[in-house]
Amino acid sequence: MSLQEKSLFVAMELSNKKWKLVFGEGSVERERTLPARQEEMLLREVVWAKEKLGLAVDAPVVFCYEAGRDGFWIDRMLKKHGFKNYVMDPASIEVPRRSRTRKTDRLDAHKLLKLLLRRELWGERGTFSTVRVPSEEQESEMRIHRERERLVKERTGHRARMKSIGVLHGVDLRNPATVVIDQLQTWEGKPLPELWITELKREQQRLCLVEEQIKGLEKHQVAALAQAPTPALQKARKLSRLKAVGPQSSWVLSHECFGWRTFANRKHLGSFAGLTGTPFDSGETLREQGISKAGSGRVRMTMIELAWNWVRWQPKSALTHWFIERYVRGGTSRSKRKGIVAVARKLLVALWKYLEYGLVPEGAVLKA
Repeated sequence: MSLQEKSLFVAMELSNKKWKLVFGEGSVERERTLPARQEEMLLREVVWAKEKLGLAVDAPVVFCYEAGRDGFWIDRMLKKHGFKNYVMDPASIEVPRRSRTRKTDRLDAHKLLKLLLRRELWGERGTFSTVRVPSEEQESEMRIHRERERLVKERTGHRARMKSIGVLHGVDLRNPATVVIDQLQTWEGKPLPELWITELKREQQRLCLVEEQIKGLEKHQVAALAQAPTPALQKARKLSRLKAVGPQSSWVLSHECFGWRTFANRKHLGSFAGLTGTPFDSGETLREQGISKAGSGRVRMTMIELAWNWVRWQPKSALTHWFIERYVRGGTSRSKRKGIVAVARKLLVALWKYLEYGLVPEGAVLKA
């Protein structure tokens, strides 16, 4: 028997309170349920599984689990003890096409183990995709823009709520953060009822707090970009040199895409962003279903916004000319929306080449 056949394979189905583990060595399997986040118990179960399955004490151990809310600390913990681990992309796992399927943690764990065995023992490629695991430093660097993203959504919610309350009384709140609530009057010129005033004040306090936190994060970003101590920040500063690329776009793209990930080619990059096509070609039926949207939604959204900025602020670039000739002249608003997605994909590849090889996009202008 080869060394691979003597390995212990472990599939983990994670939940908040318990972990379902299925151990196997190719034919015999063993199930165990552990309390969540118990490292010592997990290590003891590995030792007992080797004994029960007749494996050597020093037999290699291969783990797998689905990426989710538990993040990557489990991967780091397993590798610290010398175990091999796969963090599976949930979207790549095979799903039955029946209208109703059984789903339990036990069944899911057994399914993960079968996929792991197909890959490790039988060398079957494409059984599942894995998630690129960042280092602890790289993961922590992504917190700034993600927190700002949540705060911006929260700010929008507070503003919309205050304006909605004003509309109920015929009042137009143009700037909810600075309006003097005590001076507001209804459509009849009467003061607002007391309970409405107190609710508006509470909303305004929350809105002001959120805006203060957003300004603090943006101030931190400006200072970090000025110093650029990490590779991701250095790439963000280089991106921001291009006209039309603002500080937020450069920050998100560098920390979510270019800062620590590597791409083999432009197709790999486009797939990561979910900007590649998904044709349906079966028999005589051939149609395009649109972009896959299977990659990073945050990068994809950033690139769509950046594409609109690019065609506005980089009018002399070759990419803008291509967009105008193909989608704007004689086109409709629908064709423009479809075309901007193509611009986003091409622009993403151009920015990648700019960062990796120093190739400035054709016709693009750098900031003074």
